[in-house]
Amino acid sequence: MAADLDTPGEAIATPRRVIAHVDADAFYASVHLLEDPSLAGKPVIVAGRGARSIVTTANYEARRFGIGSAQPAARARQLCPHGVFLTPDFELYRAYSRRALDIMRTYSDVIEPLSLDEAYLDVTSIERPIAHVRAMVEEIRAATGLQYSVGIGPNKLCAKVLSDFRKPAAFNVASREQCMELFAGASPRLIPGIGPKTVEQLDGLGVTTVAGIRDAAPGVLEALFNERRVGELKARARFEHAGIVESQRETKSVSEETTFEEDVTDIDELTWKLGELTAELCERLGKKGLRGRTIGIKVRLDDWTNITRARTIDDYTGDPLVITELASQLLREYAPPRPVRLLGVRIASFEGSETEVAKAKPRTPWEQLVIPELAPQRGDW
Repeated sequence: MAADLDTPGEAIATPRRVIAHVDADAFYASVHLLEDPSLAGKPVIVAGRGARSIVTTANYEARRFGIGSAQPAARARQLCPHGVFLTPDFELYRAYSRRALDIMRTYSDVIEPLSLDEAYLDVTSIERPIAHVRAMVEEIRAATGLQYSVGIGPNKLCAKVLSDFRKPAAFNVASREQCMELFAGASPRLIPGIGPKTVEQLDGLGVTTVAGIRDAAPGVLEALFNERRVGELKARARFEHAGIVESQRETKSVSEETTFEEDVTDIDELTWKLGELTAELCERLGKKGLRGRTIGIKVRLDDWTNITRARTIDDYTGDPLVITELASQLLREYAPPRPVRLLGVRIASFEGSETEVAKAKPRTPWEQLVIPELAPQRGDW
């Protein structure tokens, strides 16, 4: 699952922090295998049943057939017709996630859950952080059956990339400098924050590796990117990142959306569906005790054009009638010019929201953490 790495940073001064990123291997599929051991050794694909559903995840047996997350389920069935296709069960996933997270919290007070299957931990203040994290994932495995891959580095970027390396059951530790060497020959796509479009643009400049970004001569990257973006790209290629682990992530927004089995053109049908989505949204708001002021809609047309519209009101609300009325107004004002493929509703600007930032005291010299035998292995790319 993708992590939040939005803060490229400057070189981090010593003493460096010790950040772990833990990511459950093929989480959803693994949960199904734990619930039904007869699935062991079979290609398991978790996906919805609709004609437009996508693959949520696939176990490693299924990935050998070229199946991956976010792939159309219809394509996955073509690639692996003998695979076991299962419908997502998010209540079950949440139960396993809670058990794993409860164990993580006994090992660190500074933990930032990112999703059901991954989290960052700041273990700077732990005397033997590597052994500490290893013991944690072993306890999770023994208690839940879940297997986690781990990356440990001086910042979130290093930790995230390291946890993805040599999966499953990865346990990688490296300094920033070692990451620069280890991943020098990798595609820029390896780095969170560098997406397919940017990779394509870089390729057009003849820059095809992480080291190529770092070592690009003055003017090369500037041919396509502005000064700020060039700085971001080079910082990421040097594995510099200033973001800290937040022990409690602020809820910025809550949304509900649906993809229609067939494209919808009738505005009344779309308005009715907005009411359904809003009812589900408000149920979630009630459970979280949230009220917001900014209501928005998302519309994806049949040509994949994405449109968002939002409006901020004076008073905080969690009332489905108020939200439905404003969302419907936004929809009618936009008046979709083409058939609608996806529709969503969103609320933000919550009452009393604030970010609680964890501040761990650095104590462990980074030099004690580096594993010398983790050397560059070009054959892995």
